[in-house]
Amino acid sequence: MAAPPVLRHRKALAGCAAAIAFTASGCGGDDEFSLPDWHAPGQNARVGDIMIRYAHVAEPKGEPWQPGDDVPAYVWLYNKGDKDDRLVSASMPNAASVDVVDADGKKLSDGVSLPENKLVELERGKTHLVLRDVQETIRGGDFMKFTMKFEDAGSVTFNIQAQVPVYDKSPSPTG
Repeated sequence: MAAPPVLRHRKALAGCAAAIAFTASGCGGDDEFSLPDWHAPGQNARVGDIMIRYAHVAEPKGEPWQPGDDVPAYVWLYNKGDKDDRLVSASMPNAASVDVVDADGKKLSDGVSLPENKLVELERGKTHLVLRDVQETIRGGDFMKFTMKFEDAGSVTFNIQAQVPVYDKSPSPTG
């Protein structure tokens, strides 16, 4: 015998309430990453307590990045741990080196401090990464292997993407 409609609706509402409570309580596991307004594109990774988000190579301007160019890269780092950590280096096969630089482009030899339970945004106009002397052309949308090394969390290698450029927003002559 089927349950009356009122009972079925109550069971459905109870199931929805349980799902909402589960999501809101943060029981989504270690891979959960919730910050206000977190809708950024880019590559994501994790090593130890370090959450890596929005990792990408800057959008090429006017044409692809060419061999010999120094290319900015941006990433958000969130230390979910209970002690500070530090980004000590980064590397990729397509670059002679990857430097951590300040907003003025000056190399920071000590890396980047990652305080516990804090978000550190390595972005344009702030401390960020620079791929020095890239060896091959980088077009918007290209993926490349990228390694980040942290003092305590260790190393992680993942694919990083060059942002797809938007060169011309004018209407198409055919459309």
